[in-house]
Amino acid sequence: MSRRQSIRNWWRLGPPARDHLPAARIAAGVAAPLLTLLWLGRLDLAVFATFAAFTGIYARHEPPGARLRHQAQSALLLLTCLALGLMLSRAGASLWAVTLTGAVTAGAGALLAAVWGLRPAGALFFVFALTTAGTLPAPPSPAEAMGTAAVTAAFCLLLGHLGARYSARVRPAELASPPGPVPGPDVRWHGLRHLIAALLGGVVGMAPGVGHTAWAMVAAVAPISAQDHQGRVKRAVQRVTGTLGGLLISAALLAVPWQPWLLVVWVIALQFLAELYVVRNYSVALLFVTPLALLMAHLGHPDAASTLLWARAVETVLGALAGLVVVLLVRSPAERRAPRSGTPRGTG
Repeated sequence: MSRRQSIRNWWRLGPPARDHLPAARIAAGVAAPLLTLLWLGRLDLAVFATFAAFTGIYARHEPPGARLRHQAQSALLLLTCLALGLMLSRAGASLWAVTLTGAVTAGAGALLAAVWGLRPAGALFFVFALTTAGTLPAPPSPAEAMGTAAVTAAFCLLLGHLGARYSARVRPAELASPPGPVPGPDVRWHGLRHLIAALLGGVVGMAPGVGHTAWAMVAAVAPISAQDHQGRVKRAVQRVTGTLGGLLISAALLAVPWQPWLLVVWVIALQFLAELYVVRNYSVALLFVTPLALLMAHLGHPDAASTLLWARAVETVLGALAGLVVVLLVRSPAERRAPRSGTPRGTG
């Protein structure tokens, strides 16, 4: 196969499954709270609204009963992570404390997600929520922050249930519950990989001149959620290639001094595009996830564009390398015996 053909295959989209329906629902779950906060002049609470809105990302192709149960479970985990992060930031916790707490959260969150059968699998969103809230320079009051998060999560649960009922009518053949819980021995290795990857990502993310440890931890745990060894290696490489491509879009967006309401519009649009492609090609989705994350960071706490771009690039590469090391070294006996073939599609 030629190099050009290999590159083309790497970016090729998988078959669509009416992805615009869950993408529109998830974008609406972000849009309503952000527009409300914009109207109230409280974009400092945007972090808590956007992370609670990740409730809607779970169970995107599941029927009504399974979706409501799994989204409620994911909402509980996300709100718990935001509350722990808020406690750390209000206590002035060190980066080491945030990293250690994030690593334990990664392991525990991955275990619970596996036992409950949550999809996307893994602990990426839980680690991201805790470490972002835990490193806020000026955290809001607990009542305002967690009130915003709770209302947003409840709104996304409502959207998810209404969306599931609608999908059950218009595309019942495309809805299916996820696989059952991961077997005991496998789930323990699954949790261990997440804990070690998050810890290692946090440590390398504290290197001088970087400054956003949360992104390194997220990049480290991102590949761990794939279902087999080969899939994890591929996911780590996709994380780097997609992020670096997304930085080009980010640079163009951050070069413009947008008004706050236009930043909110961009966040909503990028959320829609990310969810439109995340199941079809993870690298393509990251072209939109990367500017989304940077604009979200810029909304509540504006930094120089060059600082954000540099931090995202460096921490993604360092974190993905840390995750890749864990993928290669931390493998169960069954995985070491299994042939390295087949890479399932998935989200994470």
